[in-house]
Amino acid sequence: MEVPRPFLLAREKVDQVARQSPARLALTVFASVIAVFTALLLTPQATASGRSAPFADALFTATSAVCVTGLVTVPTGTYWSGFGQAVILAGIQVGGLGVMTLASLLGMAVSRRIGLTQRLLTASETKTARLGEVGSLVRVVILTSLVLEVAIAVVLVPRFLTLGDSLGDALWYGVFYAVSAFNNAGFVPTEEGLMPYVGDWWMGLPIILGVFIGSLGFPVILNIANRGRDVARWSLHTKLTLATSGLLVLAGSVLIGAFEWRRDETFGGLDLPTKILASLFAGVMPRSGGFSTVDTGEMHEATWLLTDALMFVGGGSASTAGGIKVTTLAVMLLAILAEARGDQDVEAFGRRVPRDTLRLAVAVVFIGASTVLVASLLLLEITGWTLDVVLFEVLSAFATVGLSTGVTADLPETGKYVLTALMFVGRTGTMTVAAALALRDRRRVIRYPEERPIIG
Repeated sequence: MEVPRPFLLAREKVDQVARQSPARLALTVFASVIAVFTALLLTPQATASGRSAPFADALFTATSAVCVTGLVTVPTGTYWSGFGQAVILAGIQVGGLGVMTLASLLGMAVSRRIGLTQRLLTASETKTARLGEVGSLVRVVILTSLVLEVAIAVVLVPRFLTLGDSLGDALWYGVFYAVSAFNNAGFVPTEEGLMPYVGDWWMGLPIILGVFIGSLGFPVILNIANRGRDVARWSLHTKLTLATSGLLVLAGSVLIGAFEWRRDETFGGLDLPTKILASLFAGVMPRSGGFSTVDTGEMHEATWLLTDALMFVGGGSASTAGGIKVTTLAVMLLAILAEARGDQDVEAFGRRVPRDTLRLAVAVVFIGASTVLVASLLLLEITGWTLDVVLFEVLSAFATVGLSTGVTADLPETGKYVLTALMFVGRTGTMTVAAALALRDRRRVIRYPEERPIIG
């Protein structure tokens, strides 16, 4: 079948931009998708009142959905109509799959194959090392997303039915929570969210598993699917992601549980099984999940600070999670350990980590920290709020988590725009910067003499 000329011209233009600046193409596509969903949310049909939403709220919600964040300035379950909630759900699904992956699917639909440019773009988005794996990875992305979302929904729908919801409501709530959980979005279709189910293992455990698996990243899922139980053949990336994620979840759950165990505002009035579930839930959600079963605004400041650190790290590379990514943290910690031991090489699981990977990790951490600093300074000036509240909201937006101390709805319009930009940068910035830096490889004929500056 002959491809229509307009499609060929459009593809040639995309290929040209992709060759010249893949990062610019990624940002343009992501911004275009957000603009489409903003326009849909601005229609009167999108709100429960039948009146058009303010532009700042529509833009904020669309960005939060496409960037799978979950921060909201208006309550999702009551402010938006069924159509508006469906638009938000579609935005979550699009953002979770990744715009570059969708670009590859579009190329497949037009030309019946994945070209070199599309493979390079998807490899950049999904951190796939070998171009031959990209076609498989795209299929795994779609298949894994749908299978896990359906599995979570199949578990949740009966629970909503047993709680007295109608079949239609139970189906909608089950599907919405399933998509939102696996994509680490944190959006809830009901006004009270998950707080009424703080001790409900039937409700909480599937959401915890969905968020954790979604935060691992599709390269990890693909690697495990291909290698099965043969752990020795897993890639270094898979081993680092699983080990670091597991340790962070364990440490986060134990420490948050310890901080909140006896506080009447949060865990104090709960029985032992409920405290365990609430602690596990609170330890997993900073991966980028964004759900909460207790009032985050009532938590201890020590819990806020710990959650800040966990949110900044985020989840796995090429996952639905945000943050600087767990492998970045792992490489930094391994480098510190190697330096303390006096080792020349950074090693883990019988493999040596290249020096350029360490330099890239340092760049990602520094750029992420600088972004958080600038955004915090802006919000402190705009709102006049205390640093602990501002830092929590900023990190939640940057790491596309969605947890909030309850002040997001009170943001002035300029503050909404700051967090909107931060969510966009958090979802696209570190990814595109890392890709751009990784692709730069200058070879110099003449090298300057080496001299060590004093460090520390």
